[in-house]
Order: sequence, then C-alpha cells, then structure tokens
Amino acid sequence: MTMATKIADFFAEKKLDPRRIIAASRILEKFHPEDRKIRLAKLVARKSEDGGKKKEGEAAKKPRSGRPVTDRAIKAALVGKSVSGPMKTRILKAVNRVLEQKKQDQVELGALFEPTPRPKKAKASE
Repeated sequence: MTMATKIADFFAEKKLDPRRIIAASRILEKFHPEDRKIRLAKLVARKSEDGGKKKEGEAAKKPRSGRPVTDRAIKAALVGKSVSGPMKTRILKAVNRVLEQKKQDQVELGALFEPTPRPKKAKASE
C-alpha cells in the first residue's frame, strides 16, 4: 500500500483531472473590471483622511486574487509538499466548481488537506 496524500486519494475517488482543476481555477480567479474597481475604492479610501469609514460598504467585497492554481501547485499538493494557505483555498474553490459541474456535493478544506498545526505561542514569563 502506497502512502498517498488526502488530496490524491480524493482526486482518485472522485475521478478528478488536475488539468480540469487548473482550468476551473483560471476562470474563477481571473481578474475582472469589478475587482479593479474594488481595489481602486480601497486605495481612494486609504488616501483620504476621513474616507476610510465612508467607503467601507463599497469596498467591503473582496476582489479576486488574479492568481489561479498552477500546475506546479497541484503537483506539490498531490505529492504532499507544503502548499500555502491561500493556494489551498484556491484549489478548494476550483475543486468545488468542478464537483458542482459534475452534480456532486461540495467539500470542505479538511477533505482535501491535513489540518495544519498552529505554532504554539511562548508564554510571557513576567
């Protein structure tokens, strides 16, 4: 029995092709004009002294990253190398999109990746 990662087992079980995940991510994460408007609104709010509070409703929506899942990231995840948190989220979004197209239920991050242990903070001894 080989030691496969959680995501590799999931891909095999659901018969998902990494190329399809990459294609779905490219569509989901592509930078759109409305994302540029959100970024501009945040910039204007930051530049103006009192505008930070006024523009919150307009700039509250989070823009897309413009960075899709790459082939390198998928391969790293499949073999068990470390993948950044935002990349895990992008992979999850793309997987859920493909599962939605296949009329299957969406999954959570824990179904694809092992939980990342949090570093323990040292207690201040004063």
